[in-house]
Amino acid sequence: MSTIRTRLLRASALAAGLSLALAGCASSNPLDDTTDDTATETTDTIVIGSQAYYSNEIIAEIYAQALENAGFEVERKFQIGQRDAYMPAIENGEITLFPEYSGNLLQYFDPETSARSADDVNAALADALPEGITVLDVSTASDQDSYTVTADFAEANSLVSIADLANVSEPLTLGGPPELEEREYGPMGLADVYGIEVGFSATGDTTFEDLLAGTINLANIYTADPSIETEGLVVLEDPEGLFLASNVVPVVNEAVADEIADVINPISAALTPAGLVALNVQSTVDQMSSADIASEWLAEQGL
Repeated sequence: MSTIRTRLLRASALAAGLSLALAGCASSNPLDDTTDDTATETTDTIVIGSQAYYSNEIIAEIYAQALENAGFEVERKFQIGQRDAYMPAIENGEITLFPEYSGNLLQYFDPETSARSADDVNAALADALPEGITVLDVSTASDQDSYTVTADFAEANSLVSIADLANVSEPLTLGGPPELEEREYGPMGLADVYGIEVGFSATGDTTFEDLLAGTINLANIYTADPSIETEGLVVLEDPEGLFLASNVVPVVNEAVADEIADVINPISAALTPAGLVALNVQSTVDQMSSADIASEWLAEQGL
């Protein structure tokens, strides 16, 4: 039994004893005695936070239900906001566990990092985290920039990775937000890292539509976007690390890391890139609640 749950049981027993003593002074009827359940609330409750982002909340809810199923006390603090809003609460211990994204988290603590590949990011992140917090196992699931094409275009040109774009005979036009044109992983990055020249179209909010319509043939899309599944898109692999790898990773207070690792690490192992996209489809297309999505996924995974 974990020390957290042991302390909770001791706290409950102490509260029950105190309640019995008070009841004895007030009444001789043992049925009048009640135990105040709030007495079992201690600082050892696992407080789980999430960003104000449906995909992040789904993962947080998966953590929460898995821990509850394992007998832990859990408090949810979801929809907090972005990193600047919640990271101080993680650092001071107000939040115990949070689903994060490795590359973006690394850049938060080390803005000048040169790490790009998943392995390099994970190694650098371990050194960059402040005292008192750590990470558990990193998932293969990611939510990061990518270069994506339609399934038909991938098949017609035998595309698996970004490097394969060098073999495409027709002109390539990259679409994405306006700022992509000047980003290090934009057209200049493609040329520098892969030797691939592309035109650029600032498609913004119509990137998906333009890709499907064929006005662009390469799109900058996040890897967990539901449209990857609903529109049958293909995310090109990035063997040279053009993009900053940003995989789902649980950030946890060091004081409880060892006690919850056996519950959380199997979740990270089971959560795949395609699996995360599918969860997001259930939210945006099927309009399922995070709680129902999490419950169903945990049952399917045997967790």
